[in-house]
Amino acid sequence: MSRLPEDRGGELRALFFESANELLQSLNEAGLELESRPADEEVIRRVRRAVHTLKGDSAACGFNKLSELAHELEDVLTPQIAQARGADLAELVLTAADSFGAMLTSYQHRKEPPPVDALHAMIRKLLAEPASPENSGTRAAAAVPHLPAQFAWTEYERLMISEAVHRGETVYNVALRIDPNSLMRAAAFQLIRNVLHGSGTLIALRPEDNLTAATVEIVEAALASSQPEEKLLKRCRIPSIVTDVRLEHAATAETPEHELLGDLLEAQAAKLVAGASESTEGGERTNAGTSGSAVTAVAESTLRVDATRIDAVMNLVGELIIGKSMLNRTLTEFDQKHARDPLRAKLADAMAFQARILDELHKCVLKIRMVPVEQLFRRFPRVVRDVAKQCGKDVALELSGQNTDLDKGILDALAEPLMHLVRNAVDHGIEPADERLLAGKAARGTIYLNAYHQGTQVVIEVRDDGRGIDPVALRARAIEKGLLKPEEAKRLTDQETLNLIFESGFSTASEVTEVSGRGIGMDVVRTVLDRLKGTVQVSSQKGRGTTIQLRAPLTLASIQTLLFRVGGRLFAVPLSSVVEITRITDPEIHRVDQREVLQLREQILTLVRLDHLSRLRSIDTQPVRKKHFVIVIGAAEKRFGLLVDSLVGEEELVIKALPGEIVSSDLVSGASILGDGTVVLILNVPAVLSRLSRATPLGAIA
Repeated sequence: MSRLPEDRGGELRALFFESANELLQSLNEAGLELESRPADEEVIRRVRRAVHTLKGDSAACGFNKLSELAHELEDVLTPQIAQARGADLAELVLTAADSFGAMLTSYQHRKEPPPVDALHAMIRKLLAEPASPENSGTRAAAAVPHLPAQFAWTEYERLMISEAVHRGETVYNVALRIDPNSLMRAAAFQLIRNVLHGSGTLIALRPEDNLTAATVEIVEAALASSQPEEKLLKRCRIPSIVTDVRLEHAATAETPEHELLGDLLEAQAAKLVAGASESTEGGERTNAGTSGSAVTAVAESTLRVDATRIDAVMNLVGELIIGKSMLNRTLTEFDQKHARDPLRAKLADAMAFQARILDELHKCVLKIRMVPVEQLFRRFPRVVRDVAKQCGKDVALELSGQNTDLDKGILDALAEPLMHLVRNAVDHGIEPADERLLAGKAARGTIYLNAYHQGTQVVIEVRDDGRGIDPVALRARAIEKGLLKPEEAKRLTDQETLNLIFESGFSTASEVTEVSGRGIGMDVVRTVLDRLKGTVQVSSQKGRGTTIQLRAPLTLASIQTLLFRVGGRLFAVPLSSVVEITRITDPEIHRVDQREVLQLREQILTLVRLDHLSRLRSIDTQPVRKKHFVIVIGAAEKRFGLLVDSLVGEEELVIKALPGEIVSSDLVSGASILGDGTVVLILNVPAVLSRLSRATPLGAIA
């Protein structure tokens, strides 16, 4: 057989890896359900279906070790084993998901897959200790009807029969009566099984094992075979074993599309191989016809596009927005010079139409990148289960707001911070069961994950009902670690003390474990949120729990900003960070601890002068001002006032990242271009707040 062309083979593998990740997630979810409902046959069918799909997909892509492992796992996924060894089967499914994940990672990096000896040992152990004969016999006897046979296949088996028919195979329902005088029915059943296996592909069989066969008289099977009926009947009439045989075509319900990706991949692979090899024209037409309908069905429902292509479209839309601003400015100049020109009204109408269409285009492109936060939340039930088991705790997870949408890039960036927060909540936040009972709480702790929109931001909350954070203990720990001096710790408010947990190297854990204790995780949370131009806020009540809020913009492509001038240069600050704007006079400015401050109502604000930075000087000669504009900027619980020369107005800016060699300071997060070509520097509010909190002079921006 010829190999697939490299480019098409790469497409199939990319499709496989994307599909396999979804299958692994479904295995994790089903494994967790099996822990609570070990005898639920519907969950077992879902697991078998996912494993079967993975088996077919991996075989079509040439990943034989993965396919063989999935095939071996299928033998264990039976209701009988689930009834007798439900807890072990759930553990097996979760271990299989981890093993499959490790193998997929190796295949993606074109490495040899790691050994999975532990999974093989678990499978052999469950197969060696099947369900008890009493239970198995009772269940099988109830499932296997007497002649005339009813062929009551499960949903999973009916699906397999339907797909075999769609592939052009002939599927028969076969019923065989074992000779009632036979003294060794288990051996007779094994002979029947061997004959059926030799006659075609055995899709379903009742009973399923030799042990159950000792108590039944009728054997039922669903068999896909290319042999004629007469030959099958002759093979099934085994002398001294089978006294009666019933053979009929299997009835299948019409399905609109294939639900298993493996069949699609196999059909596409067959078509490609047929085109590359020296086969007959008739054979090529057969292969093309086999895969065409399946390919069309999938193409109509989904369209997979590389993220870089969407980013390119987003960038072009940003350029169009800048072009719209340029046209608006040009139209304003034209209006001033030719106020009575009849073309003025036509140009205005054309500009309004273009602006409306461009706004809709911008919204559509943004929606393409938007995905529900459910894609991120789905992985955390398994995380909570594993960490709780490792820590010896009983912890539940409650999810809400899964349909909240945000940019795919931001969603991916938030995965690591959320992982740290959830693991910390289980390890540090939730108390052991005995401690919770003494405090009058339920033995089981609960972690809540919630997401919702707030203005132009998305808010993700991680909350627990654990022991909370003690500010006094936190200050003592900070002094012990050398992060604070005793006199500095006394001046900290409770909120400022809680923010210490985000300092690098700071941890409240008494010992380093596999879960936490190194003081790295919370620092990562703050670093990622700063990079996303977002904020992180923590609140806690001792004995009642802790809540951590992550706030991030819905998209990083464009933002609403407030423009202002300082020293003749144009700056912008995100409008979501602006609390209010006020005007003050020089006598209202005071100095405290070598800093300029302002008393605004009941609050003391630190003032920041951008024109006093070491490398930023006024471009034009500015008159001495007695009144100043102050933009009050806030993030989380912190506030500061920005002294500016003049306000320009609100503007939607398309963010352009700046190379490090142009702007080396972290106080600028990006830049944009106005319609007249003016470059605007966008202030990085979290970086300014961080610099203020460290009580060091602000460095240069440009």
